[in-house]
Amino acid sequence: MAAFLCISFAGTWLWLLIARAVLGLSPLNPLLQLPGFCMPGIAAVVVRRWITKEGFADAGLKLRLKAARRYYVAALLGPPLIAAATLALAAAVGAWDPDLSGPGGLPGANDLITVLGLMVATLVFTPLYAGEEFGWTSYLRPRIFGRRTVSSVIATGVIWAVWHFPLAFIGYVEFSNVLFGLAVWVISFQLQEIILMWLYQRSGSVWVASLAHAGNNMVLFLILGEVLDTTKGLGAVTPILLALVPMAAICLWIVRGGRLTPGTPDESPTPTASVHRSPVIRNGGR
Repeated sequence: MAAFLCISFAGTWLWLLIARAVLGLSPLNPLLQLPGFCMPGIAAVVVRRWITKEGFADAGLKLRLKAARRYYVAALLGPPLIAAATLALAAAVGAWDPDLSGPGGLPGANDLITVLGLMVATLVFTPLYAGEEFGWTSYLRPRIFGRRTVSSVIATGVIWAVWHFPLAFIGYVEFSNVLFGLAVWVISFQLQEIILMWLYQRSGSVWVASLAHAGNNMVLFLILGEVLDTTKGLGAVTPILLALVPMAAICLWIVRGGRLTPGTPDESPTPTASVHRSPVIRNGGR
């Protein structure tokens, strides 16, 4: 785990520094984002292949399209539905004045086409987001506290959030109050990790979690960031803060229902992390 975290953090943070300070790349430039954001997946490959040599049997790399189809649907439809719930909440609290120009007071055709286009883009870019999920959810989470699922999910969510912190200082996102913004970020990443972990555990495939992760970035928070008038709230943190409510409701449903356990037998549950009997694992502890 030490090697994994070192490669993930050092690789990403150093690249972001070089990309901004030396190369002058915009934080929205894919050339800045892709190398850094794929680093956890690269770290997981390096550790699995050359450090512990444990292989990839428990990595959840199979698509499992038939057995996990319900979770693929949940991963695809979840982000736009959470976005809709968040916008409804924003309208209710006066943070957004909706312009419902469609028939019967519904969103217009252009709005629906935009959402569908973003969902198609989510499918296309899912392999890129596997760079994070293959690292955080598939590799790190099962190895922090072993079978203590809740503790490991909480730890993974916090680590994942801290890994993103440099983005608040290079112009990717601008919080009017940085400390408050980062605190909200930690909560948001924690809730997202619970949902992603549920999808991964129940589907047995890292690709389901990657699809949901792509949807969070390319549908949920992109829509909220573009639609909500942040001048009425707390700036860039407003969409994130409002989205916490529906995400928290989903997480409560997951945790209270004991749904963080692996899938049922007919769904071939995700294998637990293998224990490789090497000096690295034994000396490092768990």
